[in-house]
Amino acid sequence: MSKNFEEKFIINCNNKNLEINQNQINLIKKLQKFFEKNFQKSFFNFFYKQNTRKGFYLFGDVGVGKTMILDFFYNFVDKNKQRFHFNEFMLNFHNFVYEQKNNNEENIIDLFVKNLKSKFSLIYLDEFQVTNIVDAMILGKLFKKLFDENLKIITTSNTKISELYKDGLQRDQFKPFIEIMEKNSIEYNLIIYDDYRKTKENQKQRFFFPLNQETNFRINKFSRKITKGKNLSTKDLKIKGRIFKIKKYYEGVSRFNFQELCDQNLGAEDYLEITKNSKFIIIEKIPKFDDINSNQQQRFITLIDVIYDKNIPIAVTAEKNIEKLGTSISLEKPFKRTISRLYELTSNDYQL
Repeated sequence: MSKNFEEKFIINCNNKNLEINQNQINLIKKLQKFFEKNFQKSFFNFFYKQNTRKGFYLFGDVGVGKTMILDFFYNFVDKNKQRFHFNEFMLNFHNFVYEQKNNNEENIIDLFVKNLKSKFSLIYLDEFQVTNIVDAMILGKLFKKLFDENLKIITTSNTKISELYKDGLQRDQFKPFIEIMEKNSIEYNLIIYDDYRKTKENQKQRFFFPLNQETNFRINKFSRKITKGKNLSTKDLKIKGRIFKIKKYYEGVSRFNFQELCDQNLGAEDYLEITKNSKFIIIEKIPKFDDINSNQQQRFITLIDVIYDKNIPIAVTAEKNIEKLGTSISLEKPFKRTISRLYELTSNDYQL
């Protein structure tokens, strides 16, 4: 990365007609310093190496440009590197554990981290969130080893470190991870008061509601348009010995009912496999969410996260308008991210 990173960022934003504000510029300057301390050799860095923080943890509200800025930083770092959605990173770890099941947990973590270190010096984890106890119990040991091995980790999240896994089961056992992250990371809160995904230039175009005959006609008309000339088939996806069927598959266009995706015991690894086989996804009959169907809502949040990370455009039908889909109390904060992403995924900016 050159010393004029800030200048290049401004030029890039201007070329793409993206709005720039002082909070973003302040963040860019922080990232520049993080890069210089961790990746540039100097006389002073040699002496202060032990005190250098190896992580950069960026958090803030939805739609403020966290991923856009860290993507820009990541692309300018000329090092061995890898970008993961956090769900994908943890799936890779669990798959590694499955393959190494004859080893104990400590050895598995060591082997996993050493494997990463042999390939990368920088790891980028987008959308860091902790929603289940299995991941919560692992993360402390895993990240201690990552930092001990001098791997650099940049992260985006909607939640500050101290509030991760808030009110989760056995959270006391998660606190060592919080201490490790706070000790080893520069934590930066990007504050911007507008959600850029909801600008007039990015209004929803493929979000159809309510669930009635007219909406059904519109989604069918849209489906015929994008599947014209494509053959309808059933596609079987093999996921760890299980078979998941895409019942309506049109050579890369996958059409689902909400229940097929979120009423079953599916997770990120299933949704990742679907996106690997899809160029466009239609999801029909999204319900209004509340405390009663919170399990389905959690799966829907994960589904949209995976679709968004893989840049798959979608069309949906729903019971309510995008801003009136409701939420369970426990998922109110992460669902704000989902709503914001629905705006973008169903806009005309996302095309086949």
